[in-house]
Amino acid sequence: MKVDKNTYKAGPDNEGRFGKFGGRFVAETLMPLILDLEEAYRASKNDPDFKAEFDGLLAEFVGRPSPLYYAERLTEYLGGAKIYFKREELNHTGAHKINNCIGQILLARKMGKSRIIAETGAGQHGVATATVCARFGMKCVIYMGEKDIERQKPNVFRMKLLGAEVIPVTCGSQSLKDAMNEAMRDWVANVADTFYIIGTAAGPHPYPELVRDFQSVIGIESREQILTKEGRLPDSLVACVGGGSNAIGLFHPFLDDDIDMYAVEAAGHGLDTDKHAASLAGGRPGVLHGNRTYLLMDDDGQIEEAHSISAGLDYPGIGPEHSWLHEMKRVKYVPITDQEALEAFQICTQYEGIIPALESAHAIAYVLKLAPTLPKDHLMVMNLSGRGDKDIFTVANALGAKI
Repeated sequence: MKVDKNTYKAGPDNEGRFGKFGGRFVAETLMPLILDLEEAYRASKNDPDFKAEFDGLLAEFVGRPSPLYYAERLTEYLGGAKIYFKREELNHTGAHKINNCIGQILLARKMGKSRIIAETGAGQHGVATATVCARFGMKCVIYMGEKDIERQKPNVFRMKLLGAEVIPVTCGSQSLKDAMNEAMRDWVANVADTFYIIGTAAGPHPYPELVRDFQSVIGIESREQILTKEGRLPDSLVACVGGGSNAIGLFHPFLDDDIDMYAVEAAGHGLDTDKHAASLAGGRPGVLHGNRTYLLMDDDGQIEEAHSISAGLDYPGIGPEHSWLHEMKRVKYVPITDQEALEAFQICTQYEGIIPALESAHAIAYVLKLAPTLPKDHLMVMNLSGRGDKDIFTVANALGAKI
């Protein structure tokens, strides 16, 4: 990809590449469908009716815009930067995932598909997918690792209530990577009637681009809101990153501005152990799930198991645009451990009265480190990507509390 010196927003190129990352490495049977999807997406991007329906659903079904909230007590407690939360956890279904699901189900309908499949880790994308399927009357099948089913029981029940069939994945590490493998297999076998709603900014082109575009509403709103509240742009942005859709959704509209950006990876038990999910800090480039990106893999090229206390960050890869932004040094990717995230989860709850998702708690943990080192006139916007109701059992278990 030729990089226009004046913009970080030019990608991907026609082959779906961000520099040497991205692309579409898929089975031959899928290639016609992938090309159809790209064509449908290109047409929708330029279709005012599609945009009007998408915006209308975001407003009336999802409840957007989500607030930009001054975290006053946390700011006072840390004594440095002025901290704002972008409140994605207030969306219908409790996270940012719904933004993308609305966009993709409209594409599925446009393409005449009647059956929707998806993968899920924390269950948030599964719930959001099941929700839009109920709204549009489409059949829904969700693939979820057995291990994740065990630690995300409330979300599993929600999906079933919404009419989805939840298929447990018992192979491999029984988590997000394996759920994605099974969803891809299903897709190859059922290309005629099935649309795969990928939940993160990864997968074969055009998924990283279209997921980013549907999630960019986060950054577009944040930009408008901070200008209204403060009369200027923020100095820094912070978001957690697994596959990376909430982070790229916040960052992308600001990439060409002079703003520091921090994406927080899950360091699990520590980067010096084999129990983490920090693909950029501890991985190397390879191909998985249809795209070239940074992955956790051994010297033989075998994908290693990722670990995070947060089911939504427990993925051994990252979206290709993030790999490119990392190599371009535009975004700084930083690690946060399970323990640091747990502490941040409690501090946010006690100081702000907001129970964050464990995914978002990784971003909060980095804010706890960074904000005190910055002056009081420094404006920081952090994406609070999801709410933590789903995580109370995991947190109780980690803290040794009985529910």
